Amino acid sequence: MTASSQLPIHRLARAEAQRAGHAAPDIGHAVPGPSVTCISDYRAGDSAVADHRRPVLSSREVEVLLAWLAAESKDEAASSLFISASTVSTHLARIRAKYSAIGRDAPTKTHLLARALQDGYTSLDRW
Repeated sequence: MTASSQLPIHRLARAEAQRAGHAAPDIGHAVPGPSVTCISDYRAGDSAVADHRRPVLSSREVEVLLAWLAAESKDEAASSLFISASTVSTHLARIRAKYSAIGRDAPTKTHLLARALQDGYTSLDRW
């Protein structure tokens, strides 16, 4: 019998978590056994899992993005915001650049809608 097997389960789990570099579980909560797989197990080493970094968009960029997504054209979005179509284009270019900078390219309107949904800037209920 090893020294670690003599410890109560919560201390054993805490010691194992600390050795693995994870936060120790709270006492009184269920501790997953060795056969339990957590989603975080996959996120740490799997490159196929989507990257959830979120660019910092200004409130105006979010406003322009959502207006453009709801509009049929940049001109329509521009008129609803009382700005020019070229200003809408400038905002969209900056938004796309911010997504590209973190490795989440959004070259089309559909991609930008997907990013806005993923990042919580809008919801499906709104559409």
